[in-house]
Amino acid sequence: MASDYVVLGTFVLVGVVFVMVTVTLSNLLSHQRPSFEKGRIYECGVEPIGPPWVQFRIGYYVYALLFVVFDIETVFLYPWAVVFGRMGPFILVEMAVFVGILVLGLLYAWKEGALTWR
Repeated sequence: MASDYVVLGTFVLVGVVFVMVTVTLSNLLSHQRPSFEKGRIYECGVEPIGPPWVQFRIGYYVYALLFVVFDIETVFLYPWAVVFGRMGPFILVEMAVFVGILVLGLLYAWKEGALTWR
């Protein structure tokens, strides 16, 4: 069991050292000559037109957040399915409460019109 931790520690150490070495080499080998042209705003090969601050409708963010919330919550269904046979009715009631809370959240979002794409 201790050998598992040694392997894990070795991977972490090699990863950290690799990142430190590559970042250091990148800084040492790169050209460091700042100029006015290099400091200018660049967007897809053309000069940007208009203000840099563009507002998006909040509906896009709400829709994305709802997707992430319900997508992540489904991850919690897997451990439940794994231990369902061992825990019996207690875990079934617990999962029914969990899914019920998710359904209430979904119904609330639907009622508020958050799922309507305008």
